[in-house]
Amino acid sequence: MHEGLSGPVPLSPAPVGSDCLDLPIAELAARLRDGRLTSVALTRATLDRIAVRDKTYLSFYAVLEEAALADAARADEDLAAGLDRGPLHGIPVGIKDLIDVAGVPTTANTPGRAKTVAAQDAELVRRLRTGGAIIIGKLATYEWATVGPDKSGLFPPAKNPWRLDHITGGSSSGCAAAVAGGLVRTSIGTDTGGSVRGPSFYCGTVGLKPTFGLVPTSGVLDLAPSLDHVGPISASVAEAAITLDVLSGRNGEGRAASRLGEPVSGLRIGYARNWFAHDSQTMPAVTAALDAAVSVLSAQGAVVSEVEMPDHATIEVAVAAILHAESFKLHAKALREHAESYGRRAFLSLAAGLSLSETEVEKARAIGASFRRDVDELLGYHDVLITAGALTTALPAAPFEEEAVWTPMRTIGFNVSGHPVLAVPVGFHDGLPIGMQIIGRHYAEARIAQFGHAFEQATDFSVQRPLPP
Repeated sequence: MHEGLSGPVPLSPAPVGSDCLDLPIAELAARLRDGRLTSVALTRATLDRIAVRDKTYLSFYAVLEEAALADAARADEDLAAGLDRGPLHGIPVGIKDLIDVAGVPTTANTPGRAKTVAAQDAELVRRLRTGGAIIIGKLATYEWATVGPDKSGLFPPAKNPWRLDHITGGSSSGCAAAVAGGLVRTSIGTDTGGSVRGPSFYCGTVGLKPTFGLVPTSGVLDLAPSLDHVGPISASVAEAAITLDVLSGRNGEGRAASRLGEPVSGLRIGYARNWFAHDSQTMPAVTAALDAAVSVLSAQGAVVSEVEMPDHATIEVAVAAILHAESFKLHAKALREHAESYGRRAFLSLAAGLSLSETEVEKARAIGASFRRDVDELLGYHDVLITAGALTTALPAAPFEEEAVWTPMRTIGFNVSGHPVLAVPVGFHDGLPIGMQIIGRHYAEARIAQFGHAFEQATDFSVQRPLPP
């Protein structure tokens, strides 16, 4: 029984409307346990909202209605019997379609996997089910988590709920669209170069890339194994933290949610302003929003000092080389023998690693190791580092329909360094969200969540949502 959340569940709770879907998971959990809500009712409301809104957002590839309702009924029976599986018990969760869900195709949005049905759940999905979560469906991704949005994939690209003709960011596009659009409170994405954080910056959600290796990747399609991470995209910091705790299986002080609500007074922030403030690509509104966000934390007593991060261009080039080399190695045989199994853009992206020599890749890995040491050194003097995530708000989607377009972000270095990073919305420009990154020491997810939650409590950016379609 999960401590502090148990309680009787009556057989006939009052009917609920779709308004319950906009409540935080903690409030939904309380209602599930005191009888004001059932998981079946919550799941039905979720399915109904998906049926209406996702005609516009296109965030789901597959909606698992029958299985979700059956799982919800079991969740209600467990609570009625006094078996409380934890903070996600009875809560619908969406899964990026790079992650195996037993009996459902894991398509990666690529022609060659249209009918590739998973034989068993990924380990992280097993943990979600053990924790009582309801797997509601599979969410959109760029093909093989490479480039997009691309209309030539198996499925059309997900839409940004804030502005439908702008990108969601990739490749966990469906996760961010579903959360921003109010379809689910939390979802599971992957991040090899920023794919949990980028969509969060662009869609105004919270993304949490954990320490490398904290969440198991068995049953998750690889892109670049030394860079691949799995983490939540959620509606708030608290919801991201409790989701990560279920995925990681951590307990006690190690939990990401263990410091939520604690003050940040006296804690030290290293503000890496040099990574974005003087870059010609950076929107002035992004710099202003980041400066204001750090000021909010300073006003709460955090001690802020500017720090100099290593040259971002050098690390970005190096990590891109590692990513291309590792992804090409995984796909080389299929690219040669079954080119028709790939869309054109994904094929070109994955084939880019062909031109890299082993010497170049080893040099890139050395640069990555040096970057990790540099970040560790900065975190020896500071509790967290803060910098920009994306240098612009979400870009118009039209140019992406013609060719791959580079989106300026400051994310990929932390994939090679393995540090945990929290993406938090900090403002808006012309109706589109802006986000920041909070970087912590390895396995210090609780600390970055503490800072993110403190910022959320002092502002209203994370509770703002776009008008429904």
